[in-house]
Order: sequence, then structure tokens, then C-alpha cells
Amino acid sequence: MNPGRRETLILGGVAVGAAAIGGVVGALALQSQSGTAELLGRPFVDLSGVSHRLLDWQGKALLCNFWATWCAPCREEIPLLNAAQQKHGVKSLQVVGIAIDNATNVFEFAKSTNIGYPILLADATAIEVMRRLGNRGGGLPFTVALDRHGRLVERKLGAYAATELAATIERLLQ
Repeated sequence: MNPGRRETLILGGVAVGAAAIGGVVGALALQSQSGTAELLGRPFVDLSGVSHRLLDWQGKALLCNFWATWCAPCREEIPLLNAAQQKHGVKSLQVVGIAIDNATNVFEFAKSTNIGYPILLADATAIEVMRRLGNRGGGLPFTVALDRHGRLVERKLGAYAATELAATIERLLQ
């Protein structure tokens, strides 16, 4: 092999490697900027006082629903989320409710309502996480859909309609 051809092959290999590394770093940077990395790694406490991170469900598609007991659309959406968890939980879907509310209110509400997915408690700082995820006004309910690799697939401000939720889940489980 002549030296010019060898040099060209080496430079080509370096370029391909650099492009691959750039793609990975770029994807991680976008995830970081979208607030997804913070959401996945942030600790939340469940109703029993046990700390969880959304990374605990790594490998599953996630529907992370920010809600509050005083939010009427949030309460109306819970049966749809329950049904989704029940129907698709065996297909690697995990619904997680993140309550931005008083712990006592959430505990009482959860006791009176049969919620079939984990409920995690968040304080007011979670509103900033929602803003970084694209919910500039901090409105509720707000849901982010993350694929099995933790990538943001969809954000939804407001309650899901049944057909919208079904379409989102179909995209997540592809």
C-alpha cells in the first residue's frame, strides 16, 4: 500500500471515529439541556418515604406525570394513566406520578383513589425541572414520555385524551 493511500485511510478512520463520538456527546448534551438527565437522576420520595430515581426503571418506557391533588384535570387523567399501566405495564411501560403537592394531601388522595402506579413526591423545585423540560409556565398536569433509553419522546401540557395517550404509548413501545 502506498503512503498516500495509507494516510487517507487513517484520516478517514479518524474522521469516522470523531463523528461517532460527536454524535454521542451531542445527544447527551441535548438530553442535558432538555432537563431529561436531571429528571432521570433526581431523587424523589414515595409515599412510604423510600427514595427513588426514575433511573430505577431503566430499560422501561416512562410516562412521567407531574400532577397535584388540587388540579381537577390531573385527577380526571388518573384513570387513563391507571388503565395504561395495567394494560401496557407487562410490555415495559412504567407510569410514574410526580406529585407537586403537600405530602399529607397526596397520601390522603392516594388512599381514597386506587392508583396503580408509583407516586413520588416533589417540592416546588420540581417546577424548575418542568420548565427545563419545556413547560415554561409550570402548568399541570404535565407529562413527559421517555423511551427505553431515557430519551425524551414527547411532552404534553394538559390532560391526555384517551386517543392521544394510546398514540403516545404506541410510539414509546415501538
